[in-house]
Amino acid sequence: MKTTTVILVAIATFAVCVYVFNASWRATPESGGPKLLSHRGVHQTYHREGLTNDTCTAERIDSPAHDFIENTIPSMRAAFAAGADVVELDVHPTTDGYLAVLHDWRLDCRTEGKGPARKHDLAYLKTLDLGYGYTADKGKTFPLRGKGIGMMPELGEVFAEFPDKRFLINFKSREAREGDMLAALLKTHPQWRKTVWGVYGGDAPTWRAKKLIGDNLLGFSRASVKKCLVRYIALGWTGHMPAKCHNTVVMVPIDIAPWLWGWPHLLTQRLHDVGSEIALIGAMDNNGAPSIDTQEQLVLVPDDFSGYLWTDKIEEIGPVIRRGE
Repeated sequence: MKTTTVILVAIATFAVCVYVFNASWRATPESGGPKLLSHRGVHQTYHREGLTNDTCTAERIDSPAHDFIENTIPSMRAAFAAGADVVELDVHPTTDGYLAVLHDWRLDCRTEGKGPARKHDLAYLKTLDLGYGYTADKGKTFPLRGKGIGMMPELGEVFAEFPDKRFLINFKSREAREGDMLAALLKTHPQWRKTVWGVYGGDAPTWRAKKLIGDNLLGFSRASVKKCLVRYIALGWTGHMPAKCHNTVVMVPIDIAPWLWGWPHLLTQRLHDVGSEIALIGAMDNNGAPSIDTQEQLVLVPDDFSGYLWTDKIEEIGPVIRRGE
């Protein structure tokens, strides 16, 4: 009996020590509340039922509440005006050496063009109508057709338009040369380095960009985030922050976050100590949607959380967050 009691007391003591060592209150929360990461700027949202990698999302948009088109200068300007701290955008290389800002691999979905975007030069891409293919009624009407002509920006144009803002660059391919192209752009225009908050997407361009631009550039991929979280769940109780969690953005589903060691303040501090940021995304069962877009989701965010919220509806979430500051 004495041996059993000693073991139970030891286990209980160890559990209490682990709990206290990982208690959120051990870290002082940063002031200012959540920061906002606007996915694609203010844009047309769409339903995700039956969504696959080949689905043309422009053909299933919600009834438009505005005329903004994703990845355009006006949509980015509207996102910052709504309270975005960072705007996410997508890039593709052109045949004449530019990085065009466009989400889709092929032009056929949103524009009247055909084939992969990267098979064309910038001059041609700028002739296209980015609003051409949007429909909310299965092709009966096209409410944005004619409103996106010539609006596809080149990445340098974006940086020049918003020199004091920050962007998360999404590489849409696995081609390392895209990392080379971004690094070359920043070498030519060093004043734009602070504009690039981070990079993500394909492993090859992401890690190439980090290598060439510097390790202080935040970079991540789906695989790297998964490895970070798995290793932190296993070892984070010791205070150890795995190498995969360094100089990165850790995307955490909002329903998983409360189960991570030190959530929210100590976890945020530990990530900051290794040069990283945390971004809350939608719940694992959120129909595949990676964003925080509703009041119901915001209720789950701690009032003094100081990381980032990833949202597809910055025009709705931004004003709510900013009113609460």
